[in-house]
Amino acid sequence: MACFLVPAAEAVITTIATKVMQKKEKAKTPEKLQVKLDGEQYETVEKQPFSTKMKWLNHLLWGGSGLLAFEHLWHGEVVPWAPFLTAMESPDSTTEMLNEMSTVGVSMTVLVTVIWGGMVAVSSIMEKKAMAPKTDEQ
Repeated sequence: MACFLVPAAEAVITTIATKVMQKKEKAKTPEKLQVKLDGEQYETVEKQPFSTKMKWLNHLLWGGSGLLAFEHLWHGEVVPWAPFLTAMESPDSTTEMLNEMSTVGVSMTVLVTVIWGGMVAVSSIMEKKAMAPKTDEQ
């Protein structure tokens, strides 16, 4: 019915937060990392700023809510005339819609955010390993 509105709302908030972070990060010089390629070769790369990692979340949320909105449009639950959501035509269906948003919508949004958190954690671990100098002398 309208479960796609919950991740879309989080996507709006994270998009605004990302724009604010990008403005703050432009003033800073990016941190450089030396990545060991094979044996003795190193490549210098820039550490990913947090705003880039927030963009990952934005893409996940906007993509998911866009696909869900299309699916609801396909099944006739979203229409191009007011009130736009067929579930808002009667109080009983509105209650059902709000229940779906608070259960399905919130759980999908939390799951996507947790997965993104895992992506950020793995990325941070990889960056820390690249930053730590390793000695091959043993």
